[in-house]
Amino acid sequence: MSTTDLLIEIGTEELPPIALPVLSRAFTEGVRDQLKTHGIGFETVESFAAPRRLALLVKGIQTRQPDQENVRRGPAVQAAFDAEGQPTKALLGFARSCGVEVEALGREETDKGSWLVHRSITPGRETAQLVPDMTEAALAGLPIPKRMRWGDRSEEFVRPVHWVCLLLGTESIAGTVMGLPTETRTRGHRFHHPAPIAIGQASDYAATLREQGRVEPSFELRRERIREQVMSLAASNRLRARIDPELLDEVTALVEWPQALLCKFDERFLEIPPEVLIETMQSNQKYFPVEDMNGALQARFIAVANIESHDPDQVRAGNERVIRPRFSDAAFFWSQDLKQPLEAFAPRLETVVFQDKLGTQAAKCARVARLGRELAQAIGVDPALVERAAALSKCDLMTAMVFEFPGLQGTMGRYYAERSGEDACVSAAMEDQYRPRFAGDELPTSPCGRALALADRLDTLVGIFGIGLRPTGTKDPYALRRASIAVLRLLIETPLDLDLRDLLERAAAGFPAGLLAEDTVEAVLGYMLERLRGYYSDRVVAVDTVESVIHTGVTNPWDLDRRIVAVTQFRRLPAADALAAANKRIRNILLKADPADLTEGGPNPALLVEVPEQRLAERIAELETRVEPLARARDYVAILETLAELREDVDAFFDEVMVMADDPATRRNRLQLLRSLSALFLRVADISRLQ
Repeated sequence: MSTTDLLIEIGTEELPPIALPVLSRAFTEGVRDQLKTHGIGFETVESFAAPRRLALLVKGIQTRQPDQENVRRGPAVQAAFDAEGQPTKALLGFARSCGVEVEALGREETDKGSWLVHRSITPGRETAQLVPDMTEAALAGLPIPKRMRWGDRSEEFVRPVHWVCLLLGTESIAGTVMGLPTETRTRGHRFHHPAPIAIGQASDYAATLREQGRVEPSFELRRERIREQVMSLAASNRLRARIDPELLDEVTALVEWPQALLCKFDERFLEIPPEVLIETMQSNQKYFPVEDMNGALQARFIAVANIESHDPDQVRAGNERVIRPRFSDAAFFWSQDLKQPLEAFAPRLETVVFQDKLGTQAAKCARVARLGRELAQAIGVDPALVERAAALSKCDLMTAMVFEFPGLQGTMGRYYAERSGEDACVSAAMEDQYRPRFAGDELPTSPCGRALALADRLDTLVGIFGIGLRPTGTKDPYALRRASIAVLRLLIETPLDLDLRDLLERAAAGFPAGLLAEDTVEAVLGYMLERLRGYYSDRVVAVDTVESVIHTGVTNPWDLDRRIVAVTQFRRLPAADALAAANKRIRNILLKADPADLTEGGPNPALLVEVPEQRLAERIAELETRVEPLARARDYVAILETLAELREDVDAFFDEVMVMADDPATRRNRLQLLRSLSALFLRVADISRLQ
């Protein structure tokens, strides 16, 4: 069967820059799925995405759909003929529905018997005939939250569609997509080449756009071109560009033919905190800030224009002109906020609701201050400093700067606290309280910040869960999943030797009586332990290793982590598999045993009659003495290494001793011996759960 290349291009008004990569991937996958559904073979699919187009090139696509064999099963042979061998009504009806005589039916042998079947061949259609409908189906499946109409048309899409280019090899594909007749022409750059451009053959698409249309259609190549231009331009001026990956993607989605320009701004604006200038440049203007080789922000920035201008100075001046009022506003906010100390903004928190049932931000700060004081000793910080940090923690939300730049909350709090003469630990906590902000972010470095970060998130988790607003599925409006992971990371990685259940109970105690549901603490604890499973999954720790530790009932994340490390190391020992299997066997025996046989206390030495059980009892008693100081030191690695010495004695016991003896006293004694053995391992983990 012959093959060629297929070009599909959807030309639009400027697409949403943040959504462009997502739309491109979804469109590619949609077309790929359509091809597979229709049985049309192909080699690869190359995606293109630019502000005014979604396109893809399907290489090595079959020019015709293969013939399809259809097999329809009818009645079983036993039910198809009567005692005289004549067709039954069921068989006659099946043949009639297939449009053939009974003699034309075939048979199919299966494990469940013989069946009558009708086989037919549906001739494959030309690929060109199927492409328009497949394109429509792929476009309909794009993840577009809100579609729009334009003009008097009934079609809906994320932006108005102006042209549709379909080309199979060198042949045009007739049809209609999004209400537009298909064509073999694309459009170039809006300013450099707005006229239609003919595409000779599908494989020439990208090269034609670059050479004639002044458009780089490949998102990846365009992004790399921008990166290289920005870095090279900065380096040639002995500067270093700050290239945020998300900003780079957004700029890539905004331009078709990028041209980087080095611009400048008034140096007096450098008196403003650099984070403000960077936020303005990146979020508002989509500029790349630059710094010197020591990391100090400079009065320069790099703009990426979507045009190769004959007068770049005019373009440069235009970018410098638009940034000036932005910085002037920021300078005004900065000067206005500094006219009063940070604590002067606290009364306004009484007017800001945190959550209807949970009260204002001021009430939340009071709860966090109380909990923070209780955490202070464990973290090693003055409780008065934590209380002060909590009182000021949300004050910057009331400042003009944070109102204008919400992403700077915490950062501006630190600057304003420093300018207000607050203790260094308190000032650092203003920003540290929000760390970690995202997966992989740094943890708080100041003691006050650790206490505040923990107390604030624990208060939110307990409060939101307690009033019934628990996360469901993908809905998590209060970011409780992120808060849970942050608490776990703080406790494990700082590390902090604190019990999670105790922390949640302390947090719950700060709310008015009767406000929270009775099961709040257990519900939050269960939710966070689920997040703990995900935490270790991301670190490629075996699932059964984590389960073996969680099932001990320990709720101290730092302690759990030490146990998980110990079990991970234990599994590398030669005795690990045999001891895990033995513990599994012990668990099953104990679960099936009569509860009356499971009395309290250890085994009675006088009832140990077999040498292997005597030897095992002696070894258990000996190791209990050795394990006790290790358990107090929480040296779980050493405990499991010590218990690995039991392998031969355990094997001998199960090989030569009948646990469920006929004599009740002997049976109970042996069950007690196994309980003692299991309890030793449970000092670390339930290794019976290891696969």
